[in-house]
Amino acid sequence: MTDKKLSTESYKGVRDFYPDDMAVQRYMFEVWRMTAEQFGFQEYDASVLEPADLYRNKTSTEIVNEQTYTFTDRGNREVTLRPEMTPTVARMVAGRRRELSFPVRWYSIPNLFRYERMQRGRLREHWQLNCDIFGIDDVSADIEIILLANEIFKNFGAENGAQYKIHVSSRRLLEALYSSLDLVAETRLAATRLADKKNKMEYTEFKQQMSAVAGESTSIILSFLNADNIDVVPEQIKDTPAYTELKTLINTTNEIGCPVFFDPTIIRGFDYYTGVVFEVVDLHPDNNRALLGGGRYDNLTELFGGEPIPGIGFGFGDVTLRDFLISHDLMTTNITSPTLSILPTEPAHNIAAEKIAQSFREAGISTSIDLSNKKVGKKISQASEQFITYVLILGEDEIKTKQYKLKDLSEETETSGTLNELIAKITQ
Repeated sequence: MTDKKLSTESYKGVRDFYPDDMAVQRYMFEVWRMTAEQFGFQEYDASVLEPADLYRNKTSTEIVNEQTYTFTDRGNREVTLRPEMTPTVARMVAGRRRELSFPVRWYSIPNLFRYERMQRGRLREHWQLNCDIFGIDDVSADIEIILLANEIFKNFGAENGAQYKIHVSSRRLLEALYSSLDLVAETRLAATRLADKKNKMEYTEFKQQMSAVAGESTSIILSFLNADNIDVVPEQIKDTPAYTELKTLINTTNEIGCPVFFDPTIIRGFDYYTGVVFEVVDLHPDNNRALLGGGRYDNLTELFGGEPIPGIGFGFGDVTLRDFLISHDLMTTNITSPTLSILPTEPAHNIAAEKIAQSFREAGISTSIDLSNKKVGKKISQASEQFITYVLILGEDEIKTKQYKLKDLSEETETSGTLNELIAKITQ
């Protein structure tokens, strides 16, 4: 009986990253890091494993019950592969609250897992840029986090209003509306979760379901959710701090060249959001979807005891970013390749090539060796395809005379000399 052959396919919903894929990922991560640090954010990280209880109270019920990879470990503890990073960073900040100097500006690029239906822009494993500010309960922090999100798109070469659009709303403003209508907590929660699905439903069906939830308050809730401008929301919430806060955010960001648009249907699916919420939407007709989302969560650290620490942040997935860049022809990559490749003319010269390569590496020049049995012409062509700048052909004569020929593939020139002379040529 023969052993069953193993499949070469990866687990469903995850990806293998071959060198070309890694070049793309590295480029995206580099722009993410550069932009976050441009705004004064510091990088952090944590384990991909978290206690399952971390997600039970404040994360979406759908995610906890249907989309997490949760298992019992050998110590009989429930463990979850993290589906998002915000509860983790809240735990970390709460754990060191007495040692940290607020405000805290942190970012991370975590690996996240969700067992969900796969579709364009959604896999079961992805990486995500998370940026968060803790310790500032003021609209200025909301403005800053949105400006950071906008700057990321600009640094990828995208234009606000032409290729993407920033939509903002406020959970606090929605709660102010509920308070004016004297809605009980259960009704508020049901109405909010239904409102989050408004753009995915037929309007007649949505209206019927909202009526079943909110009763006679339905018309006012719908007038809020249908507002295309913050100036036309129901009058009873225009004198609230939440309205003033959101109006200030919209006016300020627009004044400084970062257009944002009021969209009351932006709810965000997580139960922990308490204030401003926002999404960046792709305007390309083939990829018209939310790319980035976030908001304010001022009570999340209460789960860990002590006074709450106000926070605001966003997450930006690598899958949606890659789709966006490709859709708008903005994809460029920093291909990682050595500066120099040494090409032995036959296998007998491979050991000599190793010694010579080390001399170049010690001089700070990244150097590879083509140890294959291919002909020299083929080796040169392959080096060019790999964006290698220089090649050094190593044969019997070069080994004996210690005089070598360096070919510049980009300039199509050739230089002869000793190792030291060629090192000086490359490093000049």
